[in-house]
Amino acid sequence: MSGNSVLLTTLELAEMIEHGRSPVILDVRWTLGDPHGRERFHEGHISGAVYVDMDEELADPPTLEHGRHPLPDIDRLQAAARRWGIDEGDLVVAYDGSGGLAAARAWWLLRWAGHPEVRLLDGGLQAWTAGGHLLAAGPGDETRPGTVTLSPGHLPTIGPDEAAEFSTHGVLLDARAYARYRGDEEPVDRRAGHIPGAISAPTTENLRQDGSFLPADQLAYRFSRLGVNGTDVAVYCGSGINAAHEIAALEIAGIEAALYPGSWSQWSADPKRRVATGGSPQGDGT
Repeated sequence: MSGNSVLLTTLELAEMIEHGRSPVILDVRWTLGDPHGRERFHEGHISGAVYVDMDEELADPPTLEHGRHPLPDIDRLQAAARRWGIDEGDLVVAYDGSGGLAAARAWWLLRWAGHPEVRLLDGGLQAWTAGGHLLAAGPGDETRPGTVTLSPGHLPTIGPDEAAEFSTHGVLLDARAYARYRGDEEPVDRRAGHIPGAISAPTTENLRQDGSFLPADQLAYRFSRLGVNGTDVAVYCGSGINAAHEIAALEIAGIEAALYPGSWSQWSADPKRRVATGGSPQGDGT
């Protein structure tokens, strides 16, 4: 497989399928404001894939106290993972149609829950079709229930109090678009701006134009320019989805980072939390 613990190439996946060694394949198509992921799955998906519902399976219901996508109850996540057909030790590959921005949530959650053998399909569905691989249509095949046992807390997380102080001893990265960081716009959450002390680091800039990740050395250079040099690192976004993608990019670069699951949706809903606006301490959002 690829030389890191994050990615699987489309060629590697195709060879596994061809030789009867297919991993568990998760289709996690979801974007903010688009509820039609399941319909897109029916229109075309990688053969053998199982559709994963972001709101129903990868998060608990939204609350003001915990944000728009709280971490799911571990029993619910385990039940979902078994529905997807995951057994202990299985390799799991997650993909979407947006460069891994949604699929990274499944990648991070399963590892947080103690299942380390998870990869992102580098380049996602776009790379799969660009490589000449066919898609299957319809609701997908029925899966045999899996037997995986999950438990929480295998990856680091922080809460709002830790996020408030994080920049005093480490680097807190904001993975949202730069306009949201600056406070120029806020399409969904209660206030515009960013957590004081956070540095803008839009996770889309970890990708090439074709939706695949930048090489490890380029990612390492990018994060070093953002001040990530042997320091503690934590990441947030709007609701803890795209931040998982930034954590994947950091891991490719050899850097461990914690997730702030409640992210901006939790922070901005609490009137006691201060909000900053304006440009990044780095000066350009890159």
